[in-house]
Parts: sequence; structure tokens; C-alpha cells
Amino acid sequence: MGIFKKLGWYFRQERKRYAMGVLALLLVALVNLIPPKIIGSMVDAMNDHSVTAHKLVFWLALLLFAGIAQYLFRFAWRVAIWGGAALLERTLRTQLFWHFMKMDATFYQKHRTGDLMAHATNDLNAIQNVAGAGVLTMFDSLITGSTTLIAMITLIDWRLTIVAILPMPLLALMARKLGSKLHDSFGESQAAFSRLNDKTQESVSGVKVIKTFGQEKEDTQDFNNLVDRVIKINRRVNFIDSLFDPVTSLIMGMTYVITIVYGGYLVLNNQITIGQLVSFVSYVSALVWPMFAIGRLFNILERGNASYDRVEKLLAEKSTIIEAPKAISAPAHGDIRYAVDQFSYPDDDTNALVDVHFTLRAGKTLGIVGKVGAGKSTIFKLLLREFDNYKGFIEFGGHNIKEYTLDGLLDSIGYVPQDNFLFSTTVANNIRFSAYNKEATDVESAARDAAVHDDILKFTDGYDTMVGERGVSLSGGQKQRLAIARAVINGPELLILDDALSAVDAKTEEEILENMHRDRADKTTIIAAHRLSSVMHADEILVLENGRIIERGTHDQLLANDGWYAQMWDLQQLEDKIGGAQDGE
Repeated sequence: MGIFKKLGWYFRQERKRYAMGVLALLLVALVNLIPPKIIGSMVDAMNDHSVTAHKLVFWLALLLFAGIAQYLFRFAWRVAIWGGAALLERTLRTQLFWHFMKMDATFYQKHRTGDLMAHATNDLNAIQNVAGAGVLTMFDSLITGSTTLIAMITLIDWRLTIVAILPMPLLALMARKLGSKLHDSFGESQAAFSRLNDKTQESVSGVKVIKTFGQEKEDTQDFNNLVDRVIKINRRVNFIDSLFDPVTSLIMGMTYVITIVYGGYLVLNNQITIGQLVSFVSYVSALVWPMFAIGRLFNILERGNASYDRVEKLLAEKSTIIEAPKAISAPAHGDIRYAVDQFSYPDDDTNALVDVHFTLRAGKTLGIVGKVGAGKSTIFKLLLREFDNYKGFIEFGGHNIKEYTLDGLLDSIGYVPQDNFLFSTTVANNIRFSAYNKEATDVESAARDAAVHDDILKFTDGYDTMVGERGVSLSGGQKQRLAIARAVINGPELLILDDALSAVDAKTEEEILENMHRDRADKTTIIAAHRLSSVMHADEILVLENGRIIERGTHDQLLANDGWYAQMWDLQQLEDKIGGAQDGE
């Protein structure tokens, strides 16, 4: 019953709704007492040969009344209880989704997408069942069982009732033993389902890679092995679950045997009538549901309890990114001072950044280059406050970025990551994702700045063309340029291009950079790139290696230094010449 205590906050909040539902259940149970009593009276009347048309009409009218009343009261409890369960599901889904929105990068490194999906689907469904079927089963079984027992004692015979319910304590023992085993087994089942969700999500997302490398059979076999393990775990859950009904049937069978044997004895000794025995058997039949409900109730509660523990554990996790009290809500603007002495990713002892210091004046452009893994993207992650556990400080407009609200900071930044994520909606809606109030002219202007306007006009429905999941229907260059358009549509104070021009040709790259230079003359820009032509016009260029700045200066200064930058420049220029010669042939 611990799950009811855990959900006490919700039941207190919706106490009126559930009180109405329980009242309707009580009325249903009381009305259910009428038919067995009428049947017993009819049997006695037929046995005494005292049936009259008046009595028959009266009894049929009572049965009709009972049927109509049951319909109305059942409708009332369904609206109240099932409505409450749906409201709980909506509340928990909202809490969980908002929790996902607030959590930091560390949270998503720890939890895989499939696991989070399992929490948001199977686990929440199991919890909803507690507030719906669980509440119904508990109160319906208690009310129906208690009212039926009272009727058996008062309307039939107390001795027969006591003897008939002697096997009932065995139900409580069975429910307690099987319930604890079911809780543990269902927790394992939900964890296994999470792993299966992870595998499915990963295989579907990476199906192109799987097919490219011819790994369909191997991946299918891996999936089948995981399914077999899930089935094995679920078999144990189903085995324990399946024991409830047979044990309950056995106990109810014992009750029927006792009723017929002892009840027949009382009839033969004229202590009860044959009609009373028929009514008593009908009442025993009415006890079948409450007895079966005990097994079903423990099943629902243990499943819900295990799922609630999983969801509660997830909701208890806190983001490491915390807004300061009375944080600055105004958008950030001005100079950027970046002074990170040391930073390591969580659970990694290796330094990702060491002594990275630079000042970027408002309206200027900074270029960042270096080998793969040199730390370029890490610089941006700290600037975007994905991690706060670094030594040093970062200022934007004279204030530490930790002094801003997240909205105040991030609303001032347009970010184009290396992995361009597009949503399954229209091209126009992808561009104005962060600004749905923008007009079509603003969308087209942003697309022109990103040099993707002409491509969009060639699409089937232009700006109304639906983009496939994750932009599957677009080329790499088109996805990059749509992501750039999405970042620039609001005219952010700071624009970060994290290797965002790698999939476009040199001519398109030059067009985009010219547009940026023209339209963002008074705005700040940071460009990280592997192709040095992307940063050659920057006001300052940083060269990173192993998280440290090994060179810095303008394009001409770095060429004069004859270091890594100059060597890479010569190499890329040579590659361009060779590529141009081959194109000429």
C-alpha cells in the first residue's frame, strides 16, 4: 500500500473527485444487494406456491430499478476515478517533460534516450493504473465485500457466513507473499524494457550506418538476443502474476463447498429456507470479484510502486546548472572576457581546457582552429553554460555569465552546432523555431543570409516543404545552412558557428561569410572551423592543441609565425589547387 502513501499529495489535491467516485461505488454495492434478495424471495414464494401477478410485477420493477441505478452510479464512478487517473498521468507527464527540459548535459550523458522514453511511457502508465484501476479495485472490493458480508449476516445467517469465510485469511497471506516478489520482478522488467528501448532507438537512428557497413544480420541478432532476455525476465513476472487467479479460485472453491455443505445442513434442519440458501450462494458469487480483486490490486500496486520509484529517482536528480538568486534577466550584450584556468568533464580526470584566456570586443569576430579534440567545442559549451564546474570566470557585458538567468544569457546567443538537428516540420518553421512570431519576410531574409534561399525555392513546396525526421531528406550542406538561418533570424548579440560551414563548398562559404560581415557589422561572432579560409578575416584567431592556446593573432601574423596555422594553411591551399586542377580536367 506504500504507493498510495507516495501518491498522497495527488489524492489530497483531488479528494473531492475521488470522494464522489467512492460514494458512487458504495451506491453501486448497495444496489447490488437487491437482486439476490429478490431472487431468494421469489424462490421461497414459488416453493410456498404463493406467487402472484402483483408480487411478480413488484419484483421485476425492483430489478429494473436496480439495473438503471447501477448504470447511472457506474457511469458516475467511471467519470470520477478514470478522470482522476488521466489527470494524474497528465500531471506526471508534464512534470517529467519539464524536468527533461531543465536538466543539464551531465544528465543526458548518464541517461540514454530509450531509458528516458521508457520512464515517460511504461512507467507512467503503471502509475496511472494505480490512480485508476488501483483505486477502483481497492474501494470496490472493500465496499462490495463488506456490504455483501453484512447482508449475508443480517439477511441470511451469521453462522453460515462465519463458516463460509474461514478460508479468506489465506488470500491475505497469498497476496503478501506474491506481492513482494512481483514488485522486485516488475522492477527488473521495466529496466529490461528500458534497455530494449535504448537498442531500438539506437538501431533506428543509425540504420543508414548499419546498412552501409552490412551489419543488418549482426544488429538483428543483437536485438533478438536482447528481446530474448526481456522475454525471460517477463516470463518470471507473468508466472508470479498468473499465480494470483488460480490461488484465488481455489480459495473461492473452498468457500462454495463449505456453503453448500453447511448451508444444506441448515436447510435440512429448517434453520434457513431454500430461498435464503439461494440468496446466500448469490452473495458468495458477489464475493468472487472482491476476492479476485485482492490479487489484481496487489499486482497493480506493486507494478505502480516499482514504476513510481523509478520515476521519483529520475525526478530527484538535480541539474548542476543553477541560476543565481536575483539573476539578471535582461539579455546579455557587450564585451566577452573568457578566463578559464582549468576544466575537466565530469568523471574524467583529463583536462579539456587549460589556461584559455581571451577578450572579444563587442562587434568583433574571433576564429578558433585546431585539430579534432583540441577543445574548440568545449569553449562553447562553457560559454553556453552546459557546464559550470571550471576554474576561472567568463564575463559577458561586464557580468559573470553565472549572474544571468539562463534565458537572459541564451537569448543573446545564436548557436550552430556541429550536429545540426532539424525538426519534423516545415522548412519555414525550422528556421523560425525560436521566434514563431517572425513573418515570412524575416524567414526569407535569414535564409538569404545563410545562402539557402535558392535551394528552398527548388523544394516541392518551397518554405512549406516538410522536413523529414532529423532532416533526413536534406543534404548535409542544406541542413547546415538551415541551422545557420535558424540561429541568425533573431539577430543574436553573439553568433557561434561551431564548424558550421564544413559541408558547404568554398563559394557558398564565402557568400555566407560576406553576408555575416555585412549584416552583423555591430554584432559579435565566434567561428570554429577546420577550414582556415572560414576564419582568415577574423579580428583574432586562436589555435588550440590539447585544450591549450598554442598560437594567437591575425591571419597574417599567424602565417608569419610559420607555426601549425601556417603549415595547415599551406596544406589546404595545396589541396585546393590540386582539386581545382582535377576539376579543370
